[in-house]
Parts: sequence; C-alpha cells; structure tokens
Amino acid sequence: MSSLLTNTSAMTALAALTMTQSNLSKVQNEISTGLRISTAADNASYWSIATKMRSNIGALGAVNDALAESGSIVSTMTNALNQSISVVQGIQKNLVTASSADADKAKIQTAIATAQQSLISIGASSIVNGQNYLETTGGTVNLVASYDSTNGVSFLTVDTSNTALFDATTGATSGILGANGANYATASILTLDVTTATSGDIANMLKDVEAAISSMTTAASELGATTTNLATQQTYISNLSDSLTTGVGSLVDANMNEAATKLAALQVQQQLGIQALSISNSNSQLILKLFQ
Repeated sequence: MSSLLTNTSAMTALAALTMTQSNLSKVQNEISTGLRISTAADNASYWSIATKMRSNIGALGAVNDALAESGSIVSTMTNALNQSISVVQGIQKNLVTASSADADKAKIQTAIATAQQSLISIGASSIVNGQNYLETTGGTVNLVASYDSTNGVSFLTVDTSNTALFDATTGATSGILGANGANYATASILTLDVTTATSGDIANMLKDVEAAISSMTTAASELGATTTNLATQQTYISNLSDSLTTGVGSLVDANMNEAATKLAALQVQQQLGIQALSISNSNSQLILKLFQ
C-alpha cells in the first residue's frame, strides 16, 4: 500500500543502508588498526584476555632486560677472573724460575710487578652499570636469575667475598689476591717480592699462588655455570613472550585478506543501498503525480 505519511520501503532501505555503513565503518577500522577487537565493546571476553596477556608480555620484557643485565655482570666477572687466572699463572712460572740458584731475581721481580699491576687494572676496570664486584669490600648482590608464572621472579645471590680480587677501600689487603697468604703471611699476591726472598720464601709464595689460582678457578667455574643458566632463562623468557604474542594475535588481530574482501563487498552494498533509498524516496513524488 502506498502512503504519503509512511514510506515503508524508504524506511527499510534506510535501515539496510545504516547497517551497511556500520559494518563498513567496522571493517575500515579493522584495516586501519589491524585489529578486529580493539576495544572491550568489540568482544569483552577476548579483549580482557588479550589485555592481561599484553601485561604479561610487558612483564616478561622487563624480566628479560634484567636477565640480560645479570648476564652482563656475571660475564664481566667471569672474564676478569679468567684473565686474572692467566696472569697469576704467569706469576707462578716466574716464581718457579726464581727458585733456581742462579736466577736473576731482580729481573724476575720486574716481570712479577708488571703482572701485579695488570691484576689491579683488571679488577679496577671490571665495571658494569657503575658497579664493580671484583674490587669490593664484600657483601652480596642479588641478580635476577629466572621467572615462572607460578612463583614470579627469582633471584641469584652472589657472595662477592668469594669473587672479589681485592678490596677497593683498604687496597691490597683482602680478597683472593689482596689478602696475605696463609703460607707466606708477609705478603699478598699483589705485593709479594722475590728480590731478596729465600728458597723457602719462594716455596711458600708458590703455595699461596696455587691457593689463589684454585680460589679464582672455583669462583669462575661457579659464575660460568650461572652464565649458562641465565642464558637458558633468557631463551625461555623470549620463547614464552613470543608464544603469548602469538596468542594475543590469534585473539584480536584482523584477517587482512578477509577484511579487504569485506570492504569491497560493503562498498558495493553501500552504493546499492543509496540507490535503493533514492528510489524509495521517489515513490512519494510518483503519488503526487497521480493527482495532477
């Protein structure tokens, strides 16, 4: 039935066009953002899950950064200890040479003094983020060591009294290299002097050097194992973060191929809807012509 007051066909065409434009706007938003769910209004459940997962990804990123810093600290300490072991082994060889009856102890001491300065330099330059754990008064340092979803972040406590080469405050009087030897108690590795030493003195120096090498080897071995563990944790955290990122994508990312296809179809529907509305609106004009 045709009516001047109520244009049913126009109302139907307008409703269809409004729906098409709403869908078109949604698809255009998907294409511009790359997300099919960008707000809670799109899908409250999926949006909530994705938001929590993104929060976890952010936390994992912070943990991974902390693990990298821990790894850098431990790696620096390990490298310095390994270098120190090599230098002290050189001192050990010089002491063996000095134990010979015809040894030129003055020249040997010159070589030993150079090595001692190298050890001080190694310890003093082992700095990470302004901290030096080899030239220290001792104590502990807590390093981020691992992460799991149940227990959260766990820490590794390193006792620097077991790794310190010498004390930055008191100088060459403590630490693996700075403390006076147990056998040759009048000098540390950093201050021993063979210039006037007797064969008995040198024998005791060798015992102290061997003890220092053993202590540094133990410390380097423990730190090396820690480095391996930290690297494993970094790999785990990275893989976990990647998995969560993939999960978020599967929940909220738009299928761009599908969205592009929808966009083309909806644009055609929009044009047809406009034409249909135009035709429906023209019906009233046709009714008026009946009375002319």
